[in-house]
Amino acid sequence: MIPFNKPYCSGRELSYIQEVCHSTTMSGNGDFTKLCHGFFEKRYGFRKCLLCTSGTDALEMCAMLCRLKAGDEVIVPSFTFVSSALAFLREGASVRFADSGSDNPNVTVETIEPLISEHTRVIVVVHYAGVACDMDGIMALAERHGLLVVEDAAHAVDSFYKNRPLGGIGHLGAFSFHETKNINCGEGGMLVVNDERFVSRAEILWEKGTNRAEFYRGMVNKYGWCDLGSSFLPSELNAAFLWAQLEQLDDIQGRRRHIWERYDSALRGRLGDGITLPELPAGATNNYHMYYLLCPSLDVRTRLMNYLKNHGVQATFHYLPLHSSKYYEDKHDGRELPNCDRYADTLVRLPLYYELTDDEIDRIVKLLLKFK
Repeated sequence: MIPFNKPYCSGRELSYIQEVCHSTTMSGNGDFTKLCHGFFEKRYGFRKCLLCTSGTDALEMCAMLCRLKAGDEVIVPSFTFVSSALAFLREGASVRFADSGSDNPNVTVETIEPLISEHTRVIVVVHYAGVACDMDGIMALAERHGLLVVEDAAHAVDSFYKNRPLGGIGHLGAFSFHETKNINCGEGGMLVVNDERFVSRAEILWEKGTNRAEFYRGMVNKYGWCDLGSSFLPSELNAAFLWAQLEQLDDIQGRRRHIWERYDSALRGRLGDGITLPELPAGATNNYHMYYLLCPSLDVRTRLMNYLKNHGVQATFHYLPLHSSKYYEDKHDGRELPNCDRYADTLVRLPLYYELTDDEIDRIVKLLLKFK
């Protein structure tokens, strides 16, 4: 069986973890954490980075920084993982789910704008498959209405919109380093703060509501409880694993690009039964996070996935619509979100991971070309 995903180890992870085991700091915010922060801040120009134990934690910090209250509304894509909405519901806000666009699973200005009301405070965008939303249009829309923009960049490490790194355009950004992502540490994430207004409080929330970070920088002579917060920062063991991945980012991205392009050159224009391939929108780059197909119907997708499975290939679908989920269906305002439903019913993700061989890619391609 060719699996859908296989987490990659660059070769230095165990060495760096062993280094942590023999150090005086294992609990977090040590040398490897600082190396990871510095990497992202220098390479992408992010204002402030804070590693978290998951992408969900990074989103929860975003929601806390937005200072939401009961009655506030947050616009969130329906075609996304539950964390994109859950983080803001935890803060007492209501969520209004936006439909995807017709050309790709991302939300658009046209699907967001009708949902803005006097109660709206935040727009959450998800860069699906690492491909950028129309950030110029969305940021202009947010500015007109005085709203904050949170980028859920869980898929989007090393991806850009008009030469600007994703996660670095909105007021706040959140990344994931889950084992399914381009770079990983098993479970991990990162908050990106792009607006100076949120930097100081972000550090306090990150350190359990204390000003401990300022204390370690020598800015205060003791630290205490200043605000709400939680234990968001990961251990040095996670940071050490992540640092080994970051050192090999260009190599990892190069291999993923090769796999993506081998799929694309072999499949584009050659698939039958109404199956189509994604198009890259203007201004967006491809970080090769995912290669997916769109089937013409749920029935065709079910047949295709079973066919691949029977021939030793694990392909998967993706998100179920949040607006019609068991938890939220009785809270949804009743609007139909047809594009979201279409992607949920027809999208198929193919295996894509560093160690996937050319022979395995070619085997998958041959199966797809024979499918009827």
